Amino acid sequence: MRKPVIGVMGPGAGATEVDLRNAFDIGRHIATKGWILLSGGRDEGVMDAVNRGSKSAGGFTVGVIPGGDDEFTSAAVDISIITGMGSARNNINVLSSAVVIACGMGAGTASEVALALKAKKNVVLICESKTAHAFFSELDSKRVYSATSALEVIDICTKLLEAEKARVGS
Repeated sequence: MRKPVIGVMGPGAGATEVDLRNAFDIGRHIATKGWILLSGGRDEGVMDAVNRGSKSAGGFTVGVIPGGDDEFTSAAVDISIITGMGSARNNINVLSSAVVIACGMGAGTASEVALALKAKKNVVLICESKTAHAFFSELDSKRVYSATSALEVIDICTKLLEAEKARVGS
């Protein structure tokens, strides 16, 4: 059976210390669940922290890189998908993910959340911005979930994956 791919999106240079701690813990939990981590793959911010967290627990990581080479790819990425697409790669990130987790918020992350909702993907937000929570919940209240801890994020993802599995009868 195919392992779930969990997308974790978040700011690079603009990530806060809270974002980085949450991302590391989320990555670690994704690995312990046996899920595959997909991220933007760069060597900064949430992308690097979530990959390092996953690798610390023996996880498997995929980075979808915006540039034309892997010069700025996190050392904790197992498979680097070079797109040369810049921010257009955000659509690949969300379409390839069973669930999208937004850890922190910035313009790129907001675009990924919006693309995920447009594609009817479930999104789990773990960020300090109440405005972001309100805005995205207004766009699609049935697909936006809010969490306050990495463990809560994983619990929500587990329930969403189980519900999807029951829906398709696997």
